[in-house]
Amino acid sequence: MPTTPGGLRPGSAAERFDCDVLIVGGGIVGLSTAYALTRAAPGTRVIVLEKEPGPARHQTGRNSGVIHSGIYYPPGSLKARFAVRGAAELVDFCAQHGIAHEVTGKLIVATEREELPRLHALIQRGRQHGIPVRELGPAQIAEREPHVRGLAAIHVGTTGVCDFGAVTRQLARLAVDGGAVVRYGAEVTAVDRRPGRGVAVRVRGRDERSASAAGASTAAPSARTPVVRARVMVNCAGLHCDRLAQLTGDDPPARIVPFRGEYFELDRRRKELVRGLVYPVPDPAFPFLGVHLTRGIDGEVHIGPNAVPALAVEGYDWLTVRPRELAAVLAHPGTWRVARRHWRYGAGELHRSVSKRAFTKAVRRLLPEVEERDLVPSPAGVRAQAVLHDGTLVDDFLITEGQHAVHVLNAPSPAATASLPIGREVAGRALAALEALSPGVRTSRAGR
Repeated sequence: MPTTPGGLRPGSAAERFDCDVLIVGGGIVGLSTAYALTRAAPGTRVIVLEKEPGPARHQTGRNSGVIHSGIYYPPGSLKARFAVRGAAELVDFCAQHGIAHEVTGKLIVATEREELPRLHALIQRGRQHGIPVRELGPAQIAEREPHVRGLAAIHVGTTGVCDFGAVTRQLARLAVDGGAVVRYGAEVTAVDRRPGRGVAVRVRGRDERSASAAGASTAAPSARTPVVRARVMVNCAGLHCDRLAQLTGDDPPARIVPFRGEYFELDRRRKELVRGLVYPVPDPAFPFLGVHLTRGIDGEVHIGPNAVPALAVEGYDWLTVRPRELAAVLAHPGTWRVARRHWRYGAGELHRSVSKRAFTKAVRRLLPEVEERDLVPSPAGVRAQAVLHDGTLVDDFLITEGQHAVHVLNAPSPAATASLPIGREVAGRALAALEALSPGVRTSRAGR
């Protein structure tokens, strides 16, 4: 029998579907989408494929664990809408399911006079969003954070910390309880999309385990099934989302340029230097928030990140180099335009990456008492930063649609905070695509 260009055999006239919606990616956005689907349309057959042996192994599980308030984001943006709503929902979700969390508030601190206008603009933005903010002077900063130096600050009341890995695992359990199937160790290697006949993906197993609801009526393929056929595919592949969109046959408007965020922790003997969350005033020209101080839910104080180009899509250190992946990033014209536009900022980040002394100097702007010996290396993360062809860094969530497909192409911070509303948004788009294929299906399922 002939095969398609993707290497998949075409189905019979009466196409067999393993599920209605196939989600690729087992991070917090993918599993929130699965959870939202099972709640919005009970009976919808959902499968999640995750190439790692468990959930939240990349961006979701490698961040500072901050529940963001939404104060930084322009009014009307998806980030602002989803973060403000998502922060409150996430706190309620954690409380309901017994997940470790704490609403601590945070300080955004101006250490130089030229930062004061930007700080005041953040106050106005916070009020526009309905976020509780309070302006502080040096004495009030010292009351909250005795070791932090600043000319002025704002206190943001809705910021906190939680265990995003635990949140993701709970979303997976709830999705499975709702009838979804989650397959770990299942890497998508090819996609075949046929007009009016859904999507088929080839899966390569990697120490695969399956999770499904006991007694669920969901029809699911065996854990060893090499091909999964779905009416609609949802791309929540994070660092690999642009490549998956291309495999599907779509031309994504942006490409992922991976930036590694490198962290240190305060030595345990010096943890008293930071009581809560302390951030600098962000650079409006760059979407990264700069080096900040975060006392996590585990009580450890994380310092960072800086942002440097990764030499592989999952390049968590300088020794991880994958020439083919690096070549693909360098072939994207937007990469070079970003480099030309932000080379001064990038040079500073690179310097802090290779020089602990330089990193310590950056930390001392907020925390003058810190010494180089107080900083202990901590695991890095990689941010999936979408970059347009003209070199513009995409600064909002980017969700696009193709035939039988929904692609989440940019979901960096605060995506974890906003995961519940993002999941509903993506699920709604998937259900609309499903209903377009089979009118009336969405309504009848939602009413069961």
